[in-house]
Amino acid sequence: MKQIKLEPGLRYDGSQIKPLWAFQDLRVKGSSIVNWIGPMNIQPDELIDYEDVGLEIKSDEMLHFIIEHFDAQPADMRLCYHRQRILVMIVKDLLQEIGIKTLRKGDDLYCNGGKLSVSIATCSASSMKIHFAMNLTTKGTPSDVETSGLMECSRDMGVDEISKLADKISETYVNEILDIEEDIAKTRVF
Repeated sequence: MKQIKLEPGLRYDGSQIKPLWAFQDLRVKGSSIVNWIGPMNIQPDELIDYEDVGLEIKSDEMLHFIIEHFDAQPADMRLCYHRQRILVMIVKDLLQEIGIKTLRKGDDLYCNGGKLSVSIATCSASSMKIHFAMNLTTKGTPSDVETSGLMECSRDMGVDEISKLADKISETYVNEILDIEEDIAKTRVF
């Protein structure tokens, strides 16, 4: 599984959740996890979650992850949601290691009572996709939602620390998926 880090600035608008985005836009073939820092403003026609219709989903600056898996054919929505939860729990654990306490509710993380993250999982005919992002600050977030940002949850979180965290999240996720594959390959079945 390939790990890609983009230069800051790409705006997440929802189109990146479409299948083969990493291949078409970045020339990355195969399963991948892509991370970058950038704003988010999801257009209504790009919404995947029916519960979000009519809501503003935006932020001035977030740490984004796009994951795409091609290892299950046909793509499996249940497996995709399980992987999304694995990712969220990895992020929660890594934040705890650096002193940021969060509360997980489903696929969302909360810090100091505010919503820190957004996430969605979906499938196409060929792949499973996950978008997960955390606010860096509360600037530009919807006024009707109490939010929090990484830089507000810890005074020690600067750009360098966020970049290192992004790399650690990607690396840990890839290793977790690889470890599962290795466990499958060594297990006797009946």
